[in-house]
Amino acid sequence: MDMNAYLSMFIDESNDHLQALNENLLRLESEPEELSIVQNIFRSAHTLKGMSATMGFEDLAALTHEMENVLDLVRNSKLKMDSFIFDTLFKGLDALEAMVQDIVGGGTGKADVTSIVNSLQIILKSDYSASKAVEAGAVAASSAGASGSSASGVMLLDEFQSSVLLQSIETGHNVFHIQIAIRDNCMLKAVRAYMVFELLERTGEVIKSDPSVQDIEQEKFDFTFTVFTISQVTQEDLQAQLLNISEIESAVVTLLDSETLAVLSQSHAAAAVEVIEAAEVAKADTPSKAGGDAPREAAASKGQASAAPANVSRTIRVDIERLDTLMNLFSELLIDRVRLEQLSSEIKRNDLTETVEHMTRVSSDLQSIVLKLRMVPVDSVFNRFPRMIRDLAKSLDKKIDLVITGADTELDRTVIDEIGDPLVHLLRNSVDHGIETVDERIAAGKPETGTIYLRAYHSGNHVFIEVEEDGRGIHQERVLKTAVKNGVVSEEQAKLLSPDEINMLIFAAGFSTADKISDISGRGVGLDVVRSKITSLGGNVTIDSVFGRGTKFSVQLPLTLSIISAMLIQLGSEKYAIPLSSIVETGIIRKEQILHVHGHKMIEFRNTIIPLISLSKVLESPDFNEINEQETEIVVIRKGEKWAAVMVDEFIGQSEIVLKTLGKYLTNIEAISGATILGDGYVALIIDPNALIK
Repeated sequence: MDMNAYLSMFIDESNDHLQALNENLLRLESEPEELSIVQNIFRSAHTLKGMSATMGFEDLAALTHEMENVLDLVRNSKLKMDSFIFDTLFKGLDALEAMVQDIVGGGTGKADVTSIVNSLQIILKSDYSASKAVEAGAVAASSAGASGSSASGVMLLDEFQSSVLLQSIETGHNVFHIQIAIRDNCMLKAVRAYMVFELLERTGEVIKSDPSVQDIEQEKFDFTFTVFTISQVTQEDLQAQLLNISEIESAVVTLLDSETLAVLSQSHAAAAVEVIEAAEVAKADTPSKAGGDAPREAAASKGQASAAPANVSRTIRVDIERLDTLMNLFSELLIDRVRLEQLSSEIKRNDLTETVEHMTRVSSDLQSIVLKLRMVPVDSVFNRFPRMIRDLAKSLDKKIDLVITGADTELDRTVIDEIGDPLVHLLRNSVDHGIETVDERIAAGKPETGTIYLRAYHSGNHVFIEVEEDGRGIHQERVLKTAVKNGVVSEEQAKLLSPDEINMLIFAAGFSTADKISDISGRGVGLDVVRSKITSLGGNVTIDSVFGRGTKFSVQLPLTLSIISAMLIQLGSEKYAIPLSSIVETGIIRKEQILHVHGHKMIEFRNTIIPLISLSKVLESPDFNEINEQETEIVVIRKGEKWAAVMVDEFIGQSEIVLKTLGKYLTNIEAISGATILGDGYVALIIDPNALIK
């Protein structure tokens, strides 16, 4: 089978499962007693292991298997989570993510995870592992009243052993799981054990024993031991022969099939206990002793869980390039639609008008669907941050809560793909520079746990993402000194800067106020990259900070990069488009209504005074000037809480427009965010209302 055909599906699903593992482990860390979370974690790990093994990525499957063993003990209440186990599992997740990324880059997904595997095996084998806990749920010995089973009651098979047993089943041999209990008053239990082994070797072949044969020979066992054996004799005959050996209290012989064997070779001891005990109860060979009810209840609950209807997936994965192609084709269709509307209004034929109107309705619905296809909740970016904040806080010995709101806010997929790294930089900066240490916070009269708020919300045609913390805030004097020292600004320029402009200095290239370089920040790289990346997406970033109380970074991003509703306006012979989402209302003002405040034009609007902007002056319109006009049309625009009125020549009307970039040669043009092709074939520039207010 050609696995390359399934590689992209494997990578996508692996990333989904790894993200689910990260999220659920973080939830479990805050609610360690909630076993339903452990079940979710176990299912994700089990699925990931199966996928990896199927695709031939053995290292991935092996590490996941070791993690699964630990989780299996936890979900069966055989092991309590602690910080060492959490840290080890998180390290395992990091290693798995690195392996998947290696596969994405064309690698084989191999990695040296010896230390993590060793840690996981220490968890399994040390004092707080299943070694004692399994005793309570192990298979009962027999009706003759044998002593309680030890940890050796059930064991796991390695790949070679399970392979041998499976082949034996396929060739018609009987494979048995045998649990022997020797009487407590037996003086030479090693001799009795030897007699058992001698009988089993005579009737077949012993594949594995627990404890090992050497330990049994040296009497290093507690009157019970377990054996996997291949034999030609029947279950009843073998049991009778074993019970004929003197001082044997009980002999529980269970015939294994391939399905049971698969469980014993893949799951942990707890699962094996359930399978074997269930088999014994069904066959009623020997009644269970005290403590046998718990595994039965677990098996019952397992059965109920499997009976629950599975959620049928009703989604498909689509390559983003195909969506881009679809969007481009629809953009061309939209331009032709506007052209047809104009032609039908000129020709004035009823049948043509009706057809164009129907086409408009259908294409509007199609446009809505195409845009929604490209919209993705910012949750897909936000969901990786709780884990990152947890690790950073731990490494810096700080206490930090991350509060996320508005994760269901949707953004264009193109923006989503690019915004992750800038947000990582902002959050790392907040953790390292913003939030103080526990001692510093207590000294400042703050709660010892710092809080970082990550918010997303819609405002007009934009999405705002805010990163706010209640930390130390920006020390403006220190920032100014550093900026002068690094040559970012001169001393003369520094004296003229406003508080907001001083804050923005931290976005200068190479700027850093860190006393020492760390892995987290302080290399002078990061915030300048943040601003350049956000600017390239058509957005901007601002800072609001109060020294000693905290800092808020506000990132403004375009909702979509493709199609928007706009108001078309005219300035003399030129046509422009203003995004409808930024427009509050339109109106007309008379010349005498214009106020002059400190040399600026203002007007009264809705019981408040807002600035009046001359668009012809901003754009240096060659053939229009509203100075001589007695009445002027205005467009009232808004950015957040700020409002302004823009004077225009006349309104053309509302229209759906396709955003086109101005290309590489026309960058950073003031007040212009792009262009569009109108129905008559002419190009209209798109006004950026945010730049006008700024």
